[in-house]
Order: sequence, then C-alpha cells, then structure tokens
Amino acid sequence: MNEPQVDPRLLEILVCPLTKGPLRYDAAAQELVSEQAGLAFPIRDGIPVMLEDEARRIAEGDD
Repeated sequence: MNEPQVDPRLLEILVCPLTKGPLRYDAAAQELVSEQAGLAFPIRDGIPVMLEDEARRIAEGDD
C-alpha cells in the first residue's frame, strides 16, 4: 500500500510555524522536519499537521 503523497507545491510554501524556517520532507517517516525547532511534524492522510502539540521532538543528529 502506498503512502499518501504530499503535494510538492505545498511543500515549497510550508515553513515551520515556530521559527518560520525551512522544513525537510521525510517521506519514509511521513514527517516534515524543522531542524531549527528540533521538531518533526506528522503528515496524516497526506495532510501536514503543523501543530506544536502534535510534533515529535527530535534529537540533534537524527535523520
């Protein structure tokens, strides 16, 4: 079963809601990662959930 795809145009315009910095798309984990904030925002059913309360904390050096 294929993972839901995120619209590439959406990925181009999304920024971290906390830092307003860039996000890295992690297709394998279905997350948008903000290195600056140290958070990974989940993507559910192809829709990014850009809420701090829903984000996963990432350790430095996590890929």
